[in-house]
Amino acid sequence: MLNVYKAKPKASLLGKTFTFHIDDSDYEVHGISKHEQKIAFVSAALPGEKVQARVLEDKAGFLKASTVKVLQASALRITPPCRFAVQCGGCQLQHISINNQRELKQQGIDKLIRHQTGLVNLPWQPMLTAADSGYRRRARIGIWYDKKQRRLSVGFRQSADKQIVAVDNCMVLSPMLAPVFSVLNQVLNQLKDPAAVTHAEVLEAGSNAFVILRHIKALTDAEQQLFINAWPEAVWLGEAEPGVFNYWQQPAVPQYQLIEQQLSLQFAPDDFIQVNAALNQQMVTQALNWLNISVNDTVLDLYSGIGNFTLALAQRAKTVRAVEGVAKMVQQLATNAKLNGLSNVEAYQADLHLAWPKAQWNRPVYNKVLLDPARAGAQGATEQIVKLKPAQILYVSCNAATFARDARVLLQGGYKLDKIGGVDMFAHTSHLELMALFSR
Repeated sequence: MLNVYKAKPKASLLGKTFTFHIDDSDYEVHGISKHEQKIAFVSAALPGEKVQARVLEDKAGFLKASTVKVLQASALRITPPCRFAVQCGGCQLQHISINNQRELKQQGIDKLIRHQTGLVNLPWQPMLTAADSGYRRRARIGIWYDKKQRRLSVGFRQSADKQIVAVDNCMVLSPMLAPVFSVLNQVLNQLKDPAAVTHAEVLEAGSNAFVILRHIKALTDAEQQLFINAWPEAVWLGEAEPGVFNYWQQPAVPQYQLIEQQLSLQFAPDDFIQVNAALNQQMVTQALNWLNISVNDTVLDLYSGIGNFTLALAQRAKTVRAVEGVAKMVQQLATNAKLNGLSNVEAYQADLHLAWPKAQWNRPVYNKVLLDPARAGAQGATEQIVKLKPAQILYVSCNAATFARDARVLLQGGYKLDKIGGVDMFAHTSHLELMALFSR
């Protein structure tokens, strides 16, 4: 009988704790180190530090680990301003000052993009910034009721864990939404079955605070009234099924304003909107300025959502054609255009990651294109944008890695990068959004 030698698989390092010497940081401000010839990405670790970290992922070519103890601290390390920061998974960078956060994020992204594209230097513009507290107008709040211990936890998930960190306040949440923690703790404990509510979403829209409760069991009229009585200024909705909302009071349509453009946008409770109103306004204004929109422009707005950029573009352009993958958001965009008196907007539904269909919007008639995709980026769409041969392309990105991949396609298609700037939409987190202008 032939015996075939098989090497024993190496034991997994998952869950084990090791000491790491941090040499550098990546585009998400994770510390970079090495362990047994593997590169290691260590969260909450800074260049020059020595830390103990627990391995969360053990892959063929790399490790991901989380700092559990700092043995030798960087001069950049500070005491987090929020007492929940160490456990809460919402803010990853509160151990660094806000200015140093922004610098490290941009430095890491600069290295990533230059590596992926081959560009020697990037034409960085001043970063768009705003207040680093009280900025979130939308947040999802976790709720967990331990039936054995009869203990309720209301807050946010731990980093890399499903456990809920109970909090009574959040420094980055809008002050209008601040009562939500005390109200939920007060009322949930009065329900016949507190486990019936699994999470809440809070939303500041105009002058109203909205609270959407996801529940897996029906709540009686009396139980609904308990929430209303505890916070009567808020608009309360139940969500027994995903995307199906039941107003417990007089219905109110969520909306927000773009003040500089004097625009008002309505949206459904589950539609995407930017969580930072101040930076969203700056971002829209910068898009108009960078593209230098005029009455002679025919503009294509891709991944247009409910019209956040579309309507502002339409105020200045000859025609704007907007394309979005979610049908109900396409309808909402058309409604918003009508409500704001804009007749030069055309809204279309299409999956932009698939081969583009022969359609009115898919023609080489545009001199300017704006795209604002989700974190997956615009793979497949960038090749088709190049075929339209617009003079300028403005790419708004919420993921530096997918942006770098897509930028390479545009550069290979004959475009050059004229401007790039960061948008610190989520202060105290590892995320930095980007705006990049390409031309041919």
